[in-house]
Amino acid sequence: MSIKVAVVGATGRMGKLALELVDAAQDLELHAALDSKSELSAALGADVIFEVTKLEVSEKVVDYAISNGIKIVVGTSGWSAPKLAELNKKVSAKPAASVLIIPNFSIGSMLASSFAAQAGKFFDSIEIVEAHHAGKIDSPSGTAVRTAEMIAEARGGMTKPLIPGVGQEARGQVVAGVPIHSLRLAGVSAKQDILFGGESEVLTISHEVSSIRSYVNGILMSIRTAAKSNGLVVGLQAVVDANTKN
Repeated sequence: MSIKVAVVGATGRMGKLALELVDAAQDLELHAALDSKSELSAALGADVIFEVTKLEVSEKVVDYAISNGIKIVVGTSGWSAPKLAELNKKVSAKPAASVLIIPNFSIGSMLASSFAAQAGKFFDSIEIVEAHHAGKIDSPSGTAVRTAEMIAEARGGMTKPLIPGVGQEARGQVVAGVPIHSLRLAGVSAKQDILFGGESEVLTISHEVSSIRSYVNGILMSIRTAAKSNGLVVGLQAVVDANTKN
């Protein structure tokens, strides 16, 4: 049996990639391709919705999927910790619901964020610099926000990093105690550097992609995982872990 997939945001960069991948995969079948003019009702009958839009649209699509019993993979940025807490309540009220929030579908990015969380236990001076293509509207990126949150979680009850000049706009947006600096530049696809300052040393964990093809494996794995999972899943690491256990 093929997994029927509805792609919401089908005319964007990621949406077009998803359409290509669904068309090429023997176990996936395109149910509907939705753009900004489409009615969400076109997704009814799909097994999984793959959604890559804007946050305000994403929230509506997720609510629609939960209400109509359609599992969903969300690749849209902006799902902060408070929003995820609210979403978890909605998902918990629907035992059959499955919502995967994936800030970044790159395996390399997933590993870099994981390494950063480990390093965060040993440094008090931590900052993130992320760069994306000039067409990316939101900042900071969902990947940078998730990385900062993972670092904060790993540090547990430790003192938050001390940030000189907090409140000055040039110091970046502070997320979970970590300043994030966002660049939007022509010629860039996606790049993130996490810098850790210590006594007479600096550790930099860097990851860069040259095209959206780096997201192929993560997208396919997430769609297939969503079709057979329940509950709220956040991050590609959780998807990889679920498949490793199986």
